[in-house]
Amino acid sequence: MPKISTPSSPTFSRLNAAAALIPVIQSGLADTKLSRERAASMTAFIEWATTIEPENSAEQKLLDELTAGLESLKAALAA
Repeated sequence: MPKISTPSSPTFSRLNAAAALIPVIQSGLADTKLSRERAASMTAFIEWATTIEPENSAEQKLLDELTAGLESLKAALAA
């Protein structure tokens, strides 16, 4: 069985970590188990992660997802 290769650069790992935070933050805010200050700090990490220049299509896809998720988080924090 052929092995599927995925990008494993530090940039891809950072984008992956940021993408994994989005549902955690959304859930924490919805359940009020996460303070707004903590959520804002976590959102700042996601915002920082989106400042990279993607090197391939996988990174671009994650970057697009992060951008959409970031808008949603900022709206939730502003409410």
